[in-house]
Amino acid sequence: MSNSLELMLGIGAAVVLLGVVAVRASVRVGLPSLLLYLGIGVLLGESVLGVQFENAALTESLGLAALVLILAEGGLTTRWAQVRPALGIGVALSTVAVAVSIGVTGFALHLLLGLEWRTAFLWGAVLSSTDAAAVFSVLRGVGVRRRLSGALELESGLNDAPVVIAVLMLASPDPLTWWSPALVVYELAAGGLIGLAFGFGGAWALRRAALPATGLYPLATLAVCVLGYAAGQSVHASGLLATYAAALVLGNVNLPHRAAVRSFAEGTGWLAQIGLFVLLGLYASPAALGRALLPALIAAAVLLLLARPLSVLASALPFRVPWREQAFLSWSGLRGAVPIVLALIAFTHAPASVDAGLLVDVVFVLVVLLTLLQGTTLPWVARLLGVARSTEPTEVEVDAAPLDELSADLLQVRIPLGSKLHGVYLRELRLPTGASVSLVVRDGQGFTPVPDTRLKERDQLLVVSTTSARERTEQRIRAVDRAGRLARWRGESGRS
Repeated sequence: MSNSLELMLGIGAAVVLLGVVAVRASVRVGLPSLLLYLGIGVLLGESVLGVQFENAALTESLGLAALVLILAEGGLTTRWAQVRPALGIGVALSTVAVAVSIGVTGFALHLLLGLEWRTAFLWGAVLSSTDAAAVFSVLRGVGVRRRLSGALELESGLNDAPVVIAVLMLASPDPLTWWSPALVVYELAAGGLIGLAFGFGGAWALRRAALPATGLYPLATLAVCVLGYAAGQSVHASGLLATYAAALVLGNVNLPHRAAVRSFAEGTGWLAQIGLFVLLGLYASPAALGRALLPALIAAAVLLLLARPLSVLASALPFRVPWREQAFLSWSGLRGAVPIVLALIAFTHAPASVDAGLLVDVVFVLVVLLTLLQGTTLPWVARLLGVARSTEPTEVEVDAAPLDELSADLLQVRIPLGSKLHGVYLRELRLPTGASVSLVVRDGQGFTPVPDTRLKERDQLLVVSTTSARERTEQRIRAVDRAGRLARWRGESGRS
């Protein structure tokens, strides 16, 4: 047993390290890293190194667990100020677009592949979800307009919930009834409310916890998100939506050590991605993928040329989105591990009359094909359509550490490129009473500032604030970052 444990730990560590190296390699060659993770899994599998793994139920459970962590990371690292302008189109893409995509894909596959109606719509549901891991890892490196990136991030974080419900309903042998749509509405509404409750409740508790170690705050924050999933599922609501909603709240409120929380969540998200894609590659049987090639090509063409453009058009119509942005949104419907996990859900829940094994193989091939096509061409498409941005200032980073015995907080501020804090004199910052800048670090050198000190891009500031003034201090810093020294006159409050 000891040797077995050593072997398992060694293989696991080697796979993680290989996955980390794969991230760097994928950035250099412009290839989405998820393909390299899948390749690692296939390499370990039965066709190459001979590791046998065929447990669909275990793969489904581990896949859902990884998806919970990926959604938590996505919510914790999403800036509400950046996605708020895209809230309407993001919600439409995660609801209206899902329904249109299921209908169009199901109808087309019924005609083209001869699938039975319910099976065809099941395929449409499995293929309708964009992938949070693919979007969060690929899109943030493309550099597009904030509204587009915000809409796609919200879509990928929100659309998993309705799609999972649709897959479970269509895979079940039970007949669909008139109250099935009402059940979907309940599960989504209850899941969202549970997530918000855990998010705000967790934030209230963490701000007052005074934990003895910095590393406990990220751990507790992630635990709150996972607890939201468990609570949602226990009352037959959408646990995935609860997870994302809780994480989105916790990632955008004033938490102690917020930067550490986001860094920990990002690392956990990468670990979940690596583990999930390697697991799915390990589960796949390359010898059985040949029969899936033609159906996968047909389904990919339907998705790319028909279902995705029509679903984007239906979602974007009320928001008067320009055609160039609609075209980019259509091309950016990235698929990844989520459709494979959904296919495994169908595999374990569908009746024997449905060839769910073929669906799993088709989705695996389709994900590889579309990721190669869309993931590698996304930057080029963004430039072609004129939606790429060369540079856009990022929001100022403010991290806080509580000084409990002094009833104070220490804020660490990093001034990014493009910030309107650049050129502001310290006296113009006008921090509230109880707060002051105690140190400025510039080009690696620290000094004590004076009222005539002029702030610059890439400066790091240490701000000491009383606990009562902490929130107003952070709001003032963010307001000046967005609107400059005349933030108050321009109506900028600094609230997210």
